[in-house]
Amino acid sequence: MKIQKNDNKLTVPDIVTIPYIEGDGVGAEIMPVTQAVVNAAVGMAYGQKRAIEWKEVFAGEKAFKITGNYLPDETLNAFREYIAGIKGPLTTPVGGGIRSLNVALRQALDLYVCLRPVRWFRGIVSPVREPQKVNMTVFRENTEDIYAGIEWRQGTPEAAKFLRFLTEEMGVSQIRFPETSSFGVKPVSREGTERLVRAAIEYALAHGLPDVTLVHKGNIMKFTEGGFKLWGYALAEREFPDRTFTWLQYEKIGRERGAEEASKALNEAVSAGRVVVKDVIADAFLQNTLLTPENYSVIATLNLNGDYISDQLAAIVGGIGIAPGANINCSDGHAVFEATHGTAPDIAGKDTANPSSLLLSSVMMLEYIGWNEAAALITSAMEQAFVAGCATRDLARFMPNGKPVGTVRFGEVIIDNIYLK
Repeated sequence: MKIQKNDNKLTVPDIVTIPYIEGDGVGAEIMPVTQAVVNAAVGMAYGQKRAIEWKEVFAGEKAFKITGNYLPDETLNAFREYIAGIKGPLTTPVGGGIRSLNVALRQALDLYVCLRPVRWFRGIVSPVREPQKVNMTVFRENTEDIYAGIEWRQGTPEAAKFLRFLTEEMGVSQIRFPETSSFGVKPVSREGTERLVRAAIEYALAHGLPDVTLVHKGNIMKFTEGGFKLWGYALAEREFPDRTFTWLQYEKIGRERGAEEASKALNEAVSAGRVVVKDVIADAFLQNTLLTPENYSVIATLNLNGDYISDQLAAIVGGIGIAPGANINCSDGHAVFEATHGTAPDIAGKDTANPSSLLLSSVMMLEYIGWNEAAALITSAMEQAFVAGCATRDLARFMPNGKPVGTVRFGEVIIDNIYLK
């Protein structure tokens, strides 16, 4: 049975088909564990009333062996048809083919939001003193910026042609070593910015969160990242005039009526439950996430910034191994949930891989389709295991009471904890 999107809402059948890509490397180990845990949680939460029918589709090395194509059209069509799906980590082909299977999937389905919630779990050892202060959701723009893949390699005719265009037609003179330079183009559009910031604000409003922070490097890249900042503010003031209060409004009141009136207006907006939309330079934000992480709840940022930010935040709460993620088109509802780490070929087949990232991404998937009770069972069961010192070796080795277990056994412990609820 298929999920339907009508009137901006998902209609989810009780028996729902979810396409999945097993993934390369450790994917063959962590995907079955994840499916077993999800099945247990759904059964515990809803009995026989609800269930997931898993439909395997292919991408990466497994797809190439079967079809001769790393990303078959059938796989893309399945994700289009069934709305929501999940995938393990994928290998990027070396020496040719698709630049990145993950990027190709996002581009093909226009999954313009990379959603990365970051929080700390009790029992996980962190490199910082107060990881519990980190509780953020990152909205990373997924289709523009340098990830658009518009590049020309040094020494090619295309690079030479682009150089001539820059110097002869555009009057560019500040390229230090023109003949040995490669070139890349960084597109950032108003439309791309607006749909991302709109999704971030709607998320904050729906979840009762206090603020959305636009993270950018607009002090240097004034028309791309600076445009992101200004277009984001304009969208907030135009589409959410009674539900947001922007830092630009605060500064305007301060200039016209003084700092005291600006602070009063800000406090009134917060008391009324309006989302405060603010901005910060990317390098300052990375510092602030260590010093005052409690000041941020929802982040909206560009593609490259979001790559750095989401991984840095994951490190603060214990590492990429427990960082979930999703790629979503908030307009048409299509969503692909994924492990955020790589294929880890060095440990593949050794029953040591950590399935937590994919497990927590499955939690996101369950929440996305409205099966919140099952999602909560998995989260609680995982935290219960962590508190008891039960985890795969990458996490357990840092726990004072750590008891390393294999991939399969970790899944079994989670299922046992679910049944004990």
